Amino acid sequence: MSVATFATALDLAAPLLAGVLGVAGAGKLLGRGTARWAHRTALARLLRGGDRAALALRAFGALELLLCAVLLALPPSVAAGGAAAALGAGFLGYLGYARAAAPGASCGCTARDDGPVGARAFARAAVVAAGGLAVALARHPWWVTAPRHPAATGCCALAAVAGLVALSADRRWRMPWRRLRLRLRGHPLAGTPAGVPVAATVELLEHSLAWQSTSPLVRSALLDHWDEDGWRILQYAGVHARGGDAARPVVVLFALDAEESRDAVREPAVRVSVLDADTGEPLRG
Repeated sequence: MSVATFATALDLAAPLLAGVLGVAGAGKLLGRGTARWAHRTALARLLRGGDRAALALRAFGALELLLCAVLLALPPSVAAGGAAAALGAGFLGYLGYARAAAPGASCGCTARDDGPVGARAFARAAVVAAGGLAVALARHPWWVTAPRHPAATGCCALAAVAGLVALSADRRWRMPWRRLRLRLRGHPLAGTPAGVPVAATVELLEHSLAWQSTSPLVRSALLDHWDEDGWRILQYAGVHARGGDAARPVVVLFALDAEESRDAVREPAVRVSVLDADTGEPLRG
């Protein structure tokens, strides 16, 4: 990469970073489900409460949207870039805490990020930190550089979109790429006795109405699974509280057709059972 190309990339870092922060911030601040899934994040454990976690997530969302607006509307500066880099570094520290203190909880970094903390979450935080450093080093506003270098601007935009899709917590963004890969290369399990992968069944479940109505009880990632009579059983740990009764630990079981996946069906038939974790008796309501 030449010096001129590198300088152009630095100047274009502001709108690309603004896109990352804008999507994440809007999901936290404006998402209808923030209060519902905040209690499943590691932040709820850190702040000792789901309501506090929801307030903190919305505050972070507002901060991300503010930085997004600054990066888009103002010339690059050390202050704006340093703030974004500090935010990314803070996210990295929080993710390290979440991974150690609550391995099965989500980080809450985006509205769609409801799985355990993984490599994608760390990569997104690192991108924010690196983008902030790039903005701090930029010399010209992006609206001056973009018209002067349209080819470089287009390449940077395409690379940014591809990176966002690859690092996105929303699996729906990656589905068209997966389907295209299957059409071109064929299914990796075609012609083998193996059935639908467990990960595909979990993905199908997490996009179902049954999961949306039952997920407030769930407090863990997938703990166990087995196939029985054509059904695939997925086991999760949870907590059940109703009315003035004390919360009790429960086992949440989902049963789906073992041969179905997102490629074959959009809304699966799901059987749900909630059992008392101590007695094994089913709970009602």
